[in-house]
Amino acid sequence: MKLLDRRIAMWSARHPIASFLMRAFQNRADTQVIDEPYYAHFLKQTGYDHPGRAAVLNGQPSDIFRIEAALSAPLEPGKDIFYQKHISNHIYAGMDQSWLDGMTNAFLICEPLSCVVPHAETVGDVTLADLGLQQQLALFEYLTDRQGEAPVVVDRCDIMRQPEATLRKLCNALEISFDSSMLSWPAGPRESDGPWAPYQYQRIEASTGFDRPDVPEVKLNDQLLYLADLAMPLYERLARHRI
Repeated sequence: MKLLDRRIAMWSARHPIASFLMRAFQNRADTQVIDEPYYAHFLKQTGYDHPGRAAVLNGQPSDIFRIEAALSAPLEPGKDIFYQKHISNHIYAGMDQSWLDGMTNAFLICEPLSCVVPHAETVGDVTLADLGLQQQLALFEYLTDRQGEAPVVVDRCDIMRQPEATLRKLCNALEISFDSSMLSWPAGPRESDGPWAPYQYQRIEASTGFDRPDVPEVKLNDQLLYLADLAMPLYERLARHRI
């Protein structure tokens, strides 16, 4: 695959680190970014009542053909990379996935204990399906079988502990050059942020790099601890492949 016009589909569970990594790519001069393009489609198909549901449905296309057209459209002038932040549970059974063949697919994984709190904050009651690890693993295995090799996997913990070293590894695995501008960025919103940003991006908009705590200190109840334990084997199967 050629270096120019690199379309990176980064699949993650819903976790603040997904937006932190999006910020890193947004700060590159050569990169165009799109934020969770399937969110409105997901809400329309499932009927889920997430915070800002009306704003998302009104502010983002929900028609799958319009979404796929946007993901394959020519890049903006001066841009060589198209970074797409995707949430894995926006993909559902029976959904056409052939468009993924035109993408460099990668997976951002998070240990389940750190995933349950952001979900509980956003949607209240949390199920295993809400975490997205089942869908993430299924998509990883689908792409591995279809492409004959495992996609790139990067772990949240590695990024937070060693941002530069891990981002260098990630860029190398994605066959793009590392850019030091990925390590820090100005605080505030971005035009490319999704319409749910006012409801969910307070910590993201306050961030200036990967050194901020991305999950608040919250006491986990027994139900959330049980859910994290249930999800751990899914995470561990993906973690075997991390860079």
